[in-house]
Amino acid sequence: MKALRTLRIVLALGFLTAVTLLFLNPGDLMHPCLDWVARLQFLPAVLSLNFVVVVAVLLVTLLVGRVYCSVVCPLGVMQDLFSWLGGKVKKNRFRYTRGLPVVRILFLVAFVLLMLLGMGGLAILIAPYSAYGRIVTMLLAPAAAWLTRLVGAIGWEVTAPAKAGLLLLVPVATLLVVGAMSFFWGRLWCNTVCPVGSTLGLFSRFSLIRPTFDTAKCNGCRKCERNCKAMCIDVANHHIDTSRCVDCMDCMAGCSQGALSLRLAGCGCKSSSEPREEKVDSSRRKFLATTAAVGTVMAVEAQEKKIDGGLAAIEGRKLRERHVPLKPAGAKSVSRFDSRCTACQLCVSACPDHVLRPSTGLNTLLQPEMVFDKGFCRPDCTRCGEVCPTGAILPIDVPQKTSVSVGHAITDPALCLLAQGVNCDACSRHCPTGAIQVFPGNGNPPHPVVTVNESVCLGCGACEYYCPVRPVSAIYVEGREVHTSI
Repeated sequence: MKALRTLRIVLALGFLTAVTLLFLNPGDLMHPCLDWVARLQFLPAVLSLNFVVVVAVLLVTLLVGRVYCSVVCPLGVMQDLFSWLGGKVKKNRFRYTRGLPVVRILFLVAFVLLMLLGMGGLAILIAPYSAYGRIVTMLLAPAAAWLTRLVGAIGWEVTAPAKAGLLLLVPVATLLVVGAMSFFWGRLWCNTVCPVGSTLGLFSRFSLIRPTFDTAKCNGCRKCERNCKAMCIDVANHHIDTSRCVDCMDCMAGCSQGALSLRLAGCGCKSSSEPREEKVDSSRRKFLATTAAVGTVMAVEAQEKKIDGGLAAIEGRKLRERHVPLKPAGAKSVSRFDSRCTACQLCVSACPDHVLRPSTGLNTLLQPEMVFDKGFCRPDCTRCGEVCPTGAILPIDVPQKTSVSVGHAITDPALCLLAQGVNCDACSRHCPTGAIQVFPGNGNPPHPVVTVNESVCLGCGACEYYCPVRPVSAIYVEGREVHTSI
């Protein structure tokens, strides 16, 4: 059993390292070789209709329990690290506690209701994969980038979020809450708050192979109970709550009597998913289907000075409020994107032009939107769709991207330099489709005017990015609720 525990730890650290590198994305080297790690995550697999992964996770859970939570889930492995640190401070600190099915149901119901009410940005705050992604992308990545630049490395640029004071509250709060709960109470977060943990717990209670007591060997020392981070081992009744057990195998590896081992359910040794006097709460099974809905995301970036034409630094701009947010071409529509995005942040870390940023709106909290103060969405770039594990942004090729309009440019003649007698054609000169043209005006004197042909406008933001007017651009892009073909 010690060998199995060691194997579990090695695999868990391997997965955690891979997911972390995927979010950090040094030099854009990680995404091509580590995309598969994101696609193994349960909620992204559900939303992308990746039935192979979903069925595989559920079958493994039915077979041997919640191995996923101890090996594949990055937030779960992070909790184990905090719990391990807590064990260094105080050993033998756990004791058996009854499960909290009512709390699980309340969190799951709240999760579903928020999704149904169109507030997915709040719902996925408790989704494990996206929560870990926010911690890495918004806290660890900026720190790592600063250290990298400090030693003179190049090719890895991560900056602070545009509204750091607001956005950083989310990952900081998540890290503090999850870290503290893990430090003092082990896997309490997994077994009360996490929707994935609650879902897999419905299956693991019926697992075929489970930790089982051999009552003839057990001497009642309670070492296993006092070191069970899921607090699911009741030595007095020789009972293990398999709905909460995360198969860390610490109990079996630490039992000097060999009284705990993996056995088939009903093999004759005393073990059950609930004490004999309790009835199985089957009502929680009704909520299994609710994990198919999820949405949000986040990202990080800060406003900084831009270079106009490579000549000189210019004043930073104030971003306009858009009535319809801009979503990447593979999203197809705003509503479709909202229903599938899990806030994993891979698209943000993969975007080479730093176009994707987190929303601060209540209903779309931390969901990525396109902004153009640091760059524009190049027609030949399709990275976001390539890395998205949920299908919120579908993979498309360059010809497909250049035939889809995600928004349209709108001019503000009162701010345009042409109205002030300045000869400027930055927007039309940089438009990749020729949708923007400058024509002579009819005024007196006749100042040239900018016109936009919406039927061929991609919504790429090149015009808004290159517009030299500050602090508010004289031309900006408004999103489309449903993307159209051009």
